[in-house]
Order: sequence, then structure tokens, then C-alpha cells
Amino acid sequence: MHDITGHYINATWVPSIGAEHTDLRDPRTDAIVGRAPSGAREDVDAAVAAAVAAFPAWATVPRKERQELMSNLERLVRDNQARLAETIEVELGSPSEFAHDEHVGTPLAIIADYATILADEEPEERIGNSIIVREPVGVVAAILPWNYPLYQLVAKVVPALAAGCTVVAKPAELTPLSTSIFAELLTEAGFPAGVFNVVYGSGSVVGQAMSEHPDVDMVSFTGSTSAGRTVSRAAASTIKRVALELGGKSASVVLPGADLTAAVPASVAYCFTNTGQCCNAWTRLVVPRQDLAEVERLATRAAAELEPTLGPLVSAKQATEVQRYIEIGISEGARLVAGGTGRPEGRTQGHYVRGVVFSDVSSTMTIAQEEIFGPVLAILPYDTVEEAVAIANDSVFGLHGGVWAETEEEAMEVALRIRTGQVDINGAAFNPSAPFGGFKQSGNGRELGVHGLDEFFELKAIQV
Repeated sequence: MHDITGHYINATWVPSIGAEHTDLRDPRTDAIVGRAPSGAREDVDAAVAAAVAAFPAWATVPRKERQELMSNLERLVRDNQARLAETIEVELGSPSEFAHDEHVGTPLAIIADYATILADEEPEERIGNSIIVREPVGVVAAILPWNYPLYQLVAKVVPALAAGCTVVAKPAELTPLSTSIFAELLTEAGFPAGVFNVVYGSGSVVGQAMSEHPDVDMVSFTGSTSAGRTVSRAAASTIKRVALELGGKSASVVLPGADLTAAVPASVAYCFTNTGQCCNAWTRLVVPRQDLAEVERLATRAAAELEPTLGPLVSAKQATEVQRYIEIGISEGARLVAGGTGRPEGRTQGHYVRGVVFSDVSSTMTIAQEEIFGPVLAILPYDTVEEAVAIANDSVFGLHGGVWAETEEEAMEVALRIRTGQVDINGAAFNPSAPFGGFKQSGNGRELGVHGLDEFFELKAIQV
């Protein structure tokens, strides 16, 4: 069993004041594999007090020393990569290779990147008779989602600590186990007590208390757009800084003349990554109408090849929600060309769903507008490039996107017109040093790289 017995406060496991707990289930079997405490407001108060007490000393630690601690942390995470991956397999149901390479490998790259940034950081600049200095914002509340438990933890906590902030983190109720390992590795790496604290529990209690706490200076939240609104309202009472990384309904736009044999399978794979439980997944494939039949053929084949490799969805509730959206797509007249309702063949337990591809989807359909968070792809045909851009932008979200074209110049022209925080051209690789975040209702602020570090600084102008 993977039991978490308390909250991590001041580098110590402290019994929860909240008397409730959450059962942890393995999504592959739905078996209970552990439990975690459900904290109360008093647990949040204790964690925030520890972070407040640790902040003055941590904020003045020299940059070189913080860099050395980051390097220590990178080494320890690398040494524990197999253990962390196995834990994410249990709490999220992630397939082994994906857990090792992506759920742990990408956080490793982020930690290494911040160690490098700290070595190169310029702490101040001169503008006329002013010296502009950057000071850590203070105590940061990091509220995490369940779909990438270690990645999102690292993307928030590592730059916050690098900037000189202290942190209170709340992992998602469904996936708290990897956070507990990371907390112990931070302490082993040499980070001082109170610099990083963890309170387990629900968003409605622990997340709310963190968001409105008067001694929290910033909230960094990743989750649904509706939950982001709740966090923003709670944080508004104290006018604290809020960074939000929210939902998406990203489009992969295939331009006339693009290589369909590259674009279509890659787009299906990106939609199905992490069993579709990705805010930046390409869930809309926007294609020339004259190529629709070939696109459908390639997408159907890709979906059939990928379906046996998919892990389960995180919970029975999530599986039911994805099935509901598949039924809505059918009822609204979208044409099912791959997958369908029910379990994949051979799956008799766990929260597994089919890999689904719909075609003849219009932008007015629910499956083209709402975030499904499962392996469900919508193919939307277009007649002109202007229409393709309009379809891509016909969303309340603006997180990610892709453009496929014969030439980079063609792709760049369209990429610059898509209102999203990131766009990949012809399947370009993810860059952990580039800023990640969204336009519109996909949130505000940026994570990763120097831009992610800047989120955790206040600017001070000193005139001389």
C-alpha cells in the first residue's frame, strides 16, 4: 500500500488536522492502493506559516548556492527515475515507457534547464538613472492537476525556488504519491526546511484556503478553466498575483500540399498522448476538404495502431465523461470513423476507453468546442486557408496548435495568425526552455524557461 500519513511541513511529516482521507486507486484495476489525508484550513495555516518563516533567509541565498542545490536535485531525481515512474504508473495508470520518458524525463530536463538559467541569470539592469532589481514575490501556493503530477509540480516549484520564493503545494487528490517522493528528494538535495511544504486534500477546502490566504503572495494553478475562475475569485480578496494554466481545444492545421502521411498520424498520436489527458492535445484536425478521404484512412489506421498502447483514464468518473462526449458526437451528426463507445477489446477492468476519431465535424458541434480530456479526435474539413485559420481560432481556448505545410514559410504565415500560446510547425519537438501558456480562456502567465522564472519576481526600480 502507498499510504501518505501526513502533510509535509518544515521538512517533517506532520499528522493531518483534518480527520478525513482519500482512497487512492490504481486506474488500471480500480483497486485501492493507498490513502492520503484530506487536509483542513488549519493544515494550510501551518504550512503557510512555515513558508513565511523560511522566506527571508531563502530569498537572500546566493544564486550560485541555489544553482548547486538544483544540480543536487537533478541528480537525485535521475537516480530515482525508475521509482518515480513506477509510482506514476500506479497513481495515474500511465504505461511504463511513457511514465519513464515523459512523466519523469521531461521534469528532469526542466530542472537541468533552471540550473543553467541560474548560472547565467542577470540579477539587475540599468535604465537611465534607475537600477532595476528583481526580488522574489514571496510565498507561492502551487495547486496541481492530476494529469501530469510530477511535470506540473516541477514546472511550478523549481522556478519558484530558483527565484528565491518559498512554496506550499497541493497535489491533486487522485495523484499525490509522486509529490511525496519529490518532497523528500528536495530535502535530501539540501533545500532548507520550510522552503517547500505540501498539504494534501481537496480543492474546495485546501485549494480555497491557499488561494485566499492573506500570507500567500502568489497562486500558480493548473487545471480546468472553471476551477481557474474559482481560484481567481478566491485570490482576488487579497489582490495576490495569479498564474493560470487552464484548458485547451488545440487545432492541428494541415495546409494544402502538406505531407499527409506525416501530419495525420502525428496529429492522432498527439491527441492520444497520455490517453488524451493533455490540456495542449491536438483534439481538432483541420484539413483540406479535397484530402478528407485520405485523411480519414490515415487517421483510422493510426487510431487502430495506437489504441492497444493507451493507458486507462484516471478515474471511473473521467471514463464516464469521455463516453458521454462520444455519445454527444454521434447524436450531433459527426461521423465515427474509428473507435466508439465501450471498452477496447480485451480490457475487462480498469478505466480504459476506445481511441476515437470523428469526421465531418463542424465548429458548432460540442466535440469541437469543449475540452473532452480523452482520446477523441475531431476532423474538420475546410475549403480555403482563410477558413482553416478561422476554424482554428473558433474556440474560447488558445493554448497550443500545429501547422503542417510544404514549406516553413507557408506554415509560419499561418502560425502567426493562430491565437495560441504555442504552435508547432511540421511536428517540431517540444522545447522545455520555451514559454508555455495560453491566450483567451486557456489562462495567463507562462511556465518554463526564463519567462517562467520571471513569473516569480517582483520588479523594483531604484533611482540613483
